[in-house]
Amino acid sequence: MAVREDILRIFPEAMRNRWKQAAEQGERLQEIRLRAGRPVLLYMEGREYFLTVNGGLTEREGQAVRADRAELEELLSYVCSSSMYAYEEEISRGYLTLPGGHRMGLVGEAVLTDGGKVRNLKYVSGMNIRISHEIKGAADSLLPWVYEDARPLNVLILSPPGCGKTTLLRDLVRQISDGNCFSPGRTVGVVDERSEIAGSFHGMAQNDVGMRTDVLDGCPKAEGMMLLLRSMAPEVIAVDELGGEEELRSVRQALKCGCAVLATMHAGNIREAQERLFGTGASVFSRYVLLSGRGRAGEGRPERRECAGAGGRFESEDCCDREGRSERNGQGRSVSVLDGDGNPLWREVC
Repeated sequence: MAVREDILRIFPEAMRNRWKQAAEQGERLQEIRLRAGRPVLLYMEGREYFLTVNGGLTEREGQAVRADRAELEELLSYVCSSSMYAYEEEISRGYLTLPGGHRMGLVGEAVLTDGGKVRNLKYVSGMNIRISHEIKGAADSLLPWVYEDARPLNVLILSPPGCGKTTLLRDLVRQISDGNCFSPGRTVGVVDERSEIAGSFHGMAQNDVGMRTDVLDGCPKAEGMMLLLRSMAPEVIAVDELGGEEELRSVRQALKCGCAVLATMHAGNIREAQERLFGTGASVFSRYVLLSGRGRAGEGRPERRECAGAGGRFESEDCCDREGRSERNGQGRSVSVLDGDGNPLWREVC
């Protein structure tokens, strides 16, 4: 019900009737894509649908309603409370954070500063409304593998886009912060550069990230990690989508300060991640979590859970190899845990 109401509140009153049926699917809805002059698209559980003129959902393009620029401009003005100037800084980053932790990505004609940086967008031609889904318990099965002697380990969550990395990271942060049967609660610092972990709106986290968690919203990851280390003395730092050398230097500095690091990265296997982040392949992470298959982490009923046997191999074929490549070819999802050397430890297949 909360997600349904959040979705409807994104749109001006005059538009809401058309979005009521889509909002009813809020728990399944992942993205709404609006492009001027193009069919309105919605994505649910990895499948694509068109919005009809009556607000229904169809897979037939011929029945799709098309967005026009005037509607996009009206929607943007509404989201910005008719004060585009007040949101100029957010718009310059290409997105707006919405109440409920959802996010609206924006494209159009860039307005540049004298230094060549984006100052604003005009003539907005496309929007991507990403619906945030908080799944408490998504990290339950991972908890035994992310601690050693009750201390959090350094964990890197890997997957292609759309497999639920951020959902999993968010629940891991919450459970480490609040405490669980494997360890008492820890002070966690979150650098939420794109407002996707805590989903902060006007500085307040919209998602439950735990009672001992401090959120630094909208700050670049490398700078934010250093700021948290200086000011908040976290025991654990969490960031989404590592990617640059500067960020890696901040990760290493956090480790020197005795702080554990939780992070995600777009990558298909451990070797790819190590080569991109560490050059030589030397790892600073003690655990890798590899997600495969479309869908949100923590959803679906597990078909089986397995621990690796002798030689670091699973008995069946649906697993990860030594480089962390997924060998699963079906439509289901799997979660695999590997150690810092890439040896399989555990997996869950849904």
